Amino acid sequence: METKKRRAAPLQTPSGLGANAVRDVSGALTALLADMLALYLKTKNFHWHASGPHFREDHLMLDDQSAQVLATTDAIAERVRKVGGTTIKSIGHVSRLQRVIDNDAEYVTPLDMLAELRDDNMQLIARMREAHQLCEEHRDVASASLLEPWIDEAEGRVWFLFESSRRSQSSAG
Repeated sequence: METKKRRAAPLQTPSGLGANAVRDVSGALTALLADMLALYLKTKNFHWHASGPHFREDHLMLDDQSAQVLATTDAIAERVRKVGGTTIKSIGHVSRLQRVIDNDAEYVTPLDMLAELRDDNMQLIARMREAHQLCEEHRDVASASLLEPWIDEAEGRVWFLFESSRRSQSSAG
């Protein structure tokens, strides 16, 4: 009987944050996690389907970027658990929360791939800044500090995607 009670207990890690902070911060981070997982898969999709005269550079860049995005996912999920929330449980859960739009097209031009990922990363930056502000409002300095290097990394991805598309545009014209 005692074992049964323990198994039914909710997964609420004590964190020192209030109930509203736990709800708001874990909700924002879980949505961000869904976006990161969706962006990872989209970046890998474009990596696998890269083509054209800059195939090698684009293929390698997208592989690096997808690895960078994936590297954030465990830290985000673990932070949600540390603050007392629960997080992603399935691919279906990701699809319900993600704000990154999937691209299932049969063919996407190299320039469109780069532009789409650039825009996705720019939107991700905006969402991370919103989450950062929310963390600051709830005085969750640890979550806020985790977001800062991820914002910087996303800005780096935008820079590379932007410059790579400029190079491709100038050589295509």
